[in-house]
Amino acid sequence: MKMVLVSAVALVDVDGRVLIAQRPEGKAMSGLWEFPGGKVEQGETPEAALIRELQEELGIDTWQSCLAPLTFASHSYDDFHLLMPLFVCRKWQGMPRPKEHQALKWVKARELKDYPMPSADIPLIPVLRDLL
Repeated sequence: MKMVLVSAVALVDVDGRVLIAQRPEGKAMSGLWEFPGGKVEQGETPEAALIRELQEELGIDTWQSCLAPLTFASHSYDDFHLLMPLFVCRKWQGMPRPKEHQALKWVKARELKDYPMPSADIPLIPVLRDLL
């Protein structure tokens, strides 16, 4: 089974809310809510992938020193296995704007369970709820 490495981030604002993004139409799992991030490219670290993805997807800049590793997801889908480190970031430059997603929402960690998410993301919710 193919292994896919994806890096994700819980952007946390000053009110302790987490940013989630809705997957756009035409992509796998469209309509589901997820943590921002994306595939780690060949020769790229998970942190570098996040910095790149945040610029591409949300138009914001952050730095490796602002990405704190929190936990990870390991989940088998039908045709691949996903390994996804989740980082927490509380400092960035710019205002997140949806450049690739349908919508963005800031939600309290305890409310994350109310949004349909990909199977791999669901075990991350209690970790964030305990942190925030």
